[in-house]
Amino acid sequence: MNRRTFLQMSALTGGGLALGFFDGPFNTAQGQGPARADLTPNAFIKIAGDGTVTIMARCPEIGQGVKTMLPMMIAEELDVDWDKVHVEQAILDEARFGGQSDGGSTSTQNNYLPMRRVGAACRQMLVSVAAKRWSVAEAECTTEPGRVLHTASKRSLGYGELASDAAALTPPSVDSMKLKDPKDFRILGKPHANVDNHSIVTGKPLFGIDVKVPGMVHAVFAKCPVYGGKVKSANLDAIKKLPGVRNTFMIARAPENAAGEADANLEPGVVIAAAGIQPGVAIVADTWWQAQSARQSLKVDWDYGPGADQSSQKFAQRAAELMKGPPANTLRSYGDVDGTLAGAAKVVEAEYGYPFLAHMTLESMNTTASYKDGKMEIWTTSQNPGGGRTQVAHALNMQPSDIMVHMCRVGGGFGRRLTNDYMLEAAWLAKQLTVPVKLLWSREDDVANDNYRPGGFHSFKGGLDAQGKLVAWRQHFITYGEGQRYTSGGTIEAVEFPSGRVPNFALYCTAQPLLLRTGALRAPGHNGYAFAIKGFVDEMATAAGRDPLDFYMELLNATPVPLQSAGGGRGRGGDSLNPDRLKGVLELVTEKSGWTKRKKTPGKGMGLACHYCHAGYFAEVVEVSVDASNQITVHRVWAAGDVGNQIMNPSGAEAQVQGSIIEGMSQMGQEITLANGQAEQTNYHQHPLLRFNQAPAIELFWRMTEFPPTGLGEPALPPVLPAIANAVFDATGKRIRTLPLERSGFSFA
Repeated sequence: MNRRTFLQMSALTGGGLALGFFDGPFNTAQGQGPARADLTPNAFIKIAGDGTVTIMARCPEIGQGVKTMLPMMIAEELDVDWDKVHVEQAILDEARFGGQSDGGSTSTQNNYLPMRRVGAACRQMLVSVAAKRWSVAEAECTTEPGRVLHTASKRSLGYGELASDAAALTPPSVDSMKLKDPKDFRILGKPHANVDNHSIVTGKPLFGIDVKVPGMVHAVFAKCPVYGGKVKSANLDAIKKLPGVRNTFMIARAPENAAGEADANLEPGVVIAAAGIQPGVAIVADTWWQAQSARQSLKVDWDYGPGADQSSQKFAQRAAELMKGPPANTLRSYGDVDGTLAGAAKVVEAEYGYPFLAHMTLESMNTTASYKDGKMEIWTTSQNPGGGRTQVAHALNMQPSDIMVHMCRVGGGFGRRLTNDYMLEAAWLAKQLTVPVKLLWSREDDVANDNYRPGGFHSFKGGLDAQGKLVAWRQHFITYGEGQRYTSGGTIEAVEFPSGRVPNFALYCTAQPLLLRTGALRAPGHNGYAFAIKGFVDEMATAAGRDPLDFYMELLNATPVPLQSAGGGRGRGGDSLNPDRLKGVLELVTEKSGWTKRKKTPGKGMGLACHYCHAGYFAEVVEVSVDASNQITVHRVWAAGDVGNQIMNPSGAEAQVQGSIIEGMSQMGQEITLANGQAEQTNYHQHPLLRFNQAPAIELFWRMTEFPPTGLGEPALPPVLPAIANAVFDATGKRIRTLPLERSGFSFA
């Protein structure tokens, strides 16, 4: 028991209350979610005898503000002053806290009702104790922050005075809790600073990269620069002689099955990895700098394998060939697309493309692990720590119950940390070495071994009738995969707009093979094809001689074609887009930006785009100028969002939208290209983030609707890419159809 644990237990035994419970399904704000009947007390709320309130944040904090937002939900219904609340990060314990992962902008919708119900139930228990002491009906009691009141007798008791007796009560059913009317909220809907702000700016050790464990060693892991390759030999004897180096060994791939053979024989200096770990060379030293410095002297003879034949140039050439041939798969087709195009008054064709992208989180991948007496303790930066624990347990032949996971604050996730390769590597090394190990990837490791956002290619053909109405849409998407099995992050839904809004429609998909890891990047999929689709919508509006706003409204007002009645449908099983909500944000953003009053000025332009994803609706208008050398200055972005009937923390929400827009702008200048199977980029100088002097003024407006609240960290990103491209066309008459910008002859000033 360490000092912190001792103080916490002392507070509880000194008359406090520790409470956290659910009764029945773990319902989300949308009325859905995984059933959780096994969540137990002593989880979310601690009230000490002096009235001090501590609230646990159950999900990983990856920069999106959940460590602040989720406790705010509890505190609102508990009825305490927010400035009197202390927030702690929970450890991984899904039996007590429910699912503890972040991704897909789901934190709000998965927690809005459950967290509020926890707070309301605790408040009800405190009221019950006070009513019993006063021998009055519970209905006669009310609360004010931190106290229970009996107005008729002018009596009151602080929560700390009631906590000990409340702890002895059987928690009520959370489903029976009466929740506040949002108009009475005192905490939710008000801006609050992130609870870690002071610690961050004063350099307190919060992040995974800060973890220190007594007796730990530091490790680096050099993997083959071509995915799927393996190590043949390395100068291990020379590396072992370098300052601070404790150990170094080659890592061979595990057998695929019991009868299979590993990548190498068990020679001196070769260790067979656990399943899921890539081959390479590990270097273990007293400090990370010593390990990384030794790595600079490492000489490895790699067997690159078949992946070495891959290149971005070959991918582009193959995509061009596939676009000319028949599509492999029909995702959705209805009406007579080819016949309508043949008879259309005007036909527009265009091809769009975008590259692979790396995540480039500011904090590189890392995990610290300690293995002793059959138990594993892990400090990690995962967005999906439960999945990581399961992976570690399976690979190392352990029980999940024997693995304790501490969730450190994370310096950026964006989907990269949904996969747990670095967590598995650290745990495996700790078990191999039987000493605590801190594994830290270098920036170059991050770039070379990322789960990249897959690139894509789109071929469009649209038809207009004599009145300028869109009557036919044909789209052929070239992605990566095999047959109908597409690489992670490389899919598109059958109902993606304008599917179902055009009288004749066809969406086709063809995959080309890929030997590379891919995965989710903020607004996965949408961050690529929104650029292409919404860019081509703007092209069709221009060809029709119509304002893009009018063009969008006509499409959204069209009677939708149900997915199940349209041949070849694959995907969600129905179109969940609410056209009125998308029209609402379009109307709001065009009003605030003065869209309908804009004037044509040489070298200056405005662009409009909208998008729906992750249950959120956003429309954005961008104002740009373009100089004679095709350098783009983005002066202003207006953004309008509809994420339901409640904004939890306006300060955090604004930061999320600003971050989405700036990240989207960054993506317009980034790419990962392959040559001989290897990523040609290594660091930020080749995969740049937007600089301060390039960031525009951003104005954000919310359209409040009656729908349950949803997340907003992802849906604000996709519209900014096509909005900028459309604004550049308005300013110059030149279309940006290929990213990054330099491949279309442009750059940010």
